[in-house]
Amino acid sequence: MKYAQLKEIARKFRNNPTPGEELLWKYIRNDQLDGKRFLRQHPIIYESNEHEHFFFIPDFYCASEKLVVEVDGKVHDYQKDRDIHREEILKAKGLRILRIRNEELKDINKVIEKIRKAAI
Repeated sequence: MKYAQLKEIARKFRNNPTPGEELLWKYIRNDQLDGKRFLRQHPIIYESNEHEHFFFIPDFYCASEKLVVEVDGKVHDYQKDRDIHREEILKAKGLRILRIRNEELKDINKVIEKIRKAAI
């Protein structure tokens, strides 16, 4: 996929967040979490050649901590193999992955603490 297309896909994701993503974003945007800068729906390119980019778009990404935060809804119950493959690629790039289930967002303070601990 060409870079312009990749950016457009990320923009569409940012403009259509899930309720869980929208809730969490209120708490981590604008460097609110210990001054850490999180990006929402930021493409991470894991391979490219002169004509094509291969990428993943995580829900949230903190470059300074090399931390990917994914908010998982029910759909992830049915794509475990795909998620494992994606995590292997991201880990090979030196990134850490934190998965948060939608149900966990009922206690947002615990979720924020979980992210805080992962960002150390």
